[in-house]
Amino acid sequence: MELDRLLDELEDVLEISWQLPLSGGKAFVDTKEVKRILEDIRLKLPSEVMQAKKIVDNRTRILENTHTEAENIIKASEEKVKAMVSQTEIVKAANASAKNIVAEANTKAKEITDRAHRYVDGLIKNLDDTITQNLSEIRKTRQMLRSSSIDSSNFSEKE
Repeated sequence: MELDRLLDELEDVLEISWQLPLSGGKAFVDTKEVKRILEDIRLKLPSEVMQAKKIVDNRTRILENTHTEAENIIKASEEKVKAMVSQTEIVKAANASAKNIVAEANTKAKEITDRAHRYVDGLIKNLDDTITQNLSEIRKTRQMLRSSSIDSSNFSEKE
């Protein structure tokens, strides 16, 4: 866009300006150049606004056309649905198919549930075995500690 270029140009003029020390950011700029850029912006602004208005108008027109087309598609679909529903054989076939699909889904769900239960049972069994083994190790270690504690106390009494 032309306005973007002009704003970049204005920013460039500000960046190359001579900065006044200890002035809080004040600077000397080429006022003729700044005025020329501002005038160009004023001249280009109306054309940019008109271009934006055209874009908005086109957007609105496209949305209206899309809305109309969507309504037409919906009406055509509703008519097709009414025609299909009136055909009894299709409805009967659809119901039978739906029953078969539901039955298959129920069977598969039961199989999946059974497999999941077996899997979880296996995990719990492995966990139980591991805990039992660890408990056995803990008890052996505790017994060894007790034994060595008793032996140490006997050893201390002999000295």
